[in-house]
Amino acid sequence: MAGIEGYLAFYWDKADHWLEEDDEIFGHPHDPYSRIDILNSSREVRVVLGGETLAETRRARFLFETGARTRYYIPKEDVRMERLTPTDHQTICTYKGRAGYWSAQAGGKSYENVVWSYAAPNPEAEPIRGYFCFYNERMDAIYVDGKLVDPDRKNF
Repeated sequence: MAGIEGYLAFYWDKADHWLEEDDEIFGHPHDPYSRIDILNSSREVRVVLGGETLAETRRARFLFETGARTRYYIPKEDVRMERLTPTDHQTICTYKGRAGYWSAQAGGKSYENVVWSYAAPNPEAEPIRGYFCFYNERMDAIYVDGKLVDPDRKNF
């Protein structure tokens, strides 16, 4: 193809290691125009699924990522862990690290891989270690200070 003639492409899953300078990276290279910020918040966050409140806290950590929805990370103590079941599903984020997932049982139904957490996040994401995050767009509702967070649009 004329537009890409002379360029090379690499398969991420075929390489032994990817490095940025001397630091190994996972997932994909960092975008120099993208960043994450993690801020402590005393605002009330409540997560509802299947008509049930699965988490409620005033100790959330809000994660702001360039071009992405705000994510609300909640301490384990404020999550109804009896409603969650760990799964084998994992994902890798170059900014945050490897996430493990949980399915949720609520309202008589099971919702697969709707909650995640980072047991050993990358250094820049250390504040969310052990906190739980619920997919905004797969919950019935997430409320911040009693106001519904719109799951159909990005919340910056």
